[in-house]
Amino acid sequence: MDRKSILVIALSLGLIVLWQVVLVPKLYPPKVVPAGASNLVSSASNTVAPVAQGAAAISTTVPVRPITSVAEQLIVITNGESVFTFTSHGGGVKEIGLKKYKAIISRDRKTNSGPQAVATLNSGAQLPALSLLGGAALEGDGIYALTQVGAGVRAEKELPGGLVIIKEFLPTSNYLIRASTRLENRGTQPVLVPEHQFLVGTSTPLTPHDLPLNQGSMWYDGGTPVTADEAWFANRTLGCIPGTPHTEYRAGNSNVVWAEVHNQFFTIAVIPATNQPPAAVYVKHFDLPPPSKAVVDADSRANLKPIAFQAGLVYPAQVLAAGESVFRGYTVYAGPKEYDRVANIGSELNNNLDALMNFGRFFGFFARILLIAMNGLHSLGLSYGIAIIAITVIIKLLFWPLTNASTKSMKRMAALQPQMKAIADKYKDDPQKKNLKTMEFMKEHKVSPVAGCIPIFIQIPVFIGFYTMLNSAIELRGASFLWAFDLSQPDYLFTIPGLGLPFHLMPIFWAASTWWQTSLTPTSPGMDPAQQKMMKFMPFMFFFILYSMASGLTLYWTVQNLLSVLQTKVTKAGEDPANKAKKAVIVKAKK
Repeated sequence: MDRKSILVIALSLGLIVLWQVVLVPKLYPPKVVPAGASNLVSSASNTVAPVAQGAAAISTTVPVRPITSVAEQLIVITNGESVFTFTSHGGGVKEIGLKKYKAIISRDRKTNSGPQAVATLNSGAQLPALSLLGGAALEGDGIYALTQVGAGVRAEKELPGGLVIIKEFLPTSNYLIRASTRLENRGTQPVLVPEHQFLVGTSTPLTPHDLPLNQGSMWYDGGTPVTADEAWFANRTLGCIPGTPHTEYRAGNSNVVWAEVHNQFFTIAVIPATNQPPAAVYVKHFDLPPPSKAVVDADSRANLKPIAFQAGLVYPAQVLAAGESVFRGYTVYAGPKEYDRVANIGSELNNNLDALMNFGRFFGFFARILLIAMNGLHSLGLSYGIAIIAITVIIKLLFWPLTNASTKSMKRMAALQPQMKAIADKYKDDPQKKNLKTMEFMKEHKVSPVAGCIPIFIQIPVFIGFYTMLNSAIELRGASFLWAFDLSQPDYLFTIPGLGLPFHLMPIFWAASTWWQTSLTPTSPGMDPAQQKMMKFMPFMFFFILYSMASGLTLYWTVQNLLSVLQTKVTKAGEDPANKAKKAVIVKAKK
């Protein structure tokens, strides 16, 4: 590639960075949504629709519980898997500690083997999970009386007018909690219970360098899981041009089977009783305090703008007659996004809970198979790094005949290119006849212009399935391989002096192996020389985009490239010398 081409590519990359980092924030600053306006989701169709001014829409603003001077009462319940901290401020679960999982996977492997703080759910949230929201008429001062009852907790509150709220929580096994709420009118007059929410919980970052793209909320209507995440709230045009941000999300039409909040590896999912579906799901997001200077100095990857997602199940207003009560039961899963576990729970409850893995409908088939295969190989004693390599080899062997035929077809097309060009030149004034003669020529020599693309298209679902699986597989969290301390994270080695940027080694190997593979792959016949040069240097362009990939995915892709290089060399070495000579002979084009 000449200097001019290199300069063009460098300038293009520079313009991309300049556009995203400097120009976009200035040209398209976030638009502030006017007070009172909101972008909601139609309960009938789940499509975005603004609430009309003056429409009889129920308010979905999450109330902020008043600050109280009453001391907080805490009850801690511990079982074999979790530590639950219940609070009197809101009568819910303030925090859930997962004893099996560490909060942060350290780059120092010796540190990982020692005692550390455990991973927590709902930590840093504004409100406790499984609390009840509904304004002053339903919350009062927000203070509940807590009582430990056996292995569970009872939270009770009496409001003016005779309304009493009783909530009970019983942690069981398998990261499950049995929960219930009872609203009783113990007065002598009817009581209006306003529209209210049973709070699912809040998705917060687990580590300082967790990104918002791995957080969000999901709910299931019995047919399709729907996600409210950072991309939905940002409302960008074409995924990059900022638009008017959505401030709140509301969906559902009394068809909520379950709802959850999640980060990359953990979730809180609330499953209401099948005969008591909520009217809707409500989600909001808000900014969290930025990390301290000490945290930023200690971790160059720290996210400076952490956010949280809070979700709740919405119930309509209703009037309770004197002596009347309303009881609602829930099953709550608060634990790892571990496919086998949530799939078994979903099977028992017949509610497709494994959809919270967010594998996707089509690509999820491949993601599940690959996850089962990876865990199966690990159960045989292989490390997860070796298991990823083994699966990559197996996939390559399965596709070997197809890609081998594709490579040979592309080579034959390249050898016949002079004759095809002669046909094009001869019939340049008659495009219809040119196409006809070209197709006859290719049919005679048994080549196809699409033969080289078919293996690529067939492998795309497998690759995307592998990507989605590796991105959310908690099995890889903390699994080390070679110098990578955590296969679910980039393989950080050190911070580049003077630049303050993290140095990742595997993406460099990936870029080099991709370039090697590209240089050995026969170019498509008729491709413009400039396009050929661009394709050759495409890996280095993607290198900057994919630099922070999880090392497990980078490992898979690098091994895949090396196997493709091996296949190309084996195919080339196995060609018959007589066949090579035959290809070199220029066959006259048919008239």
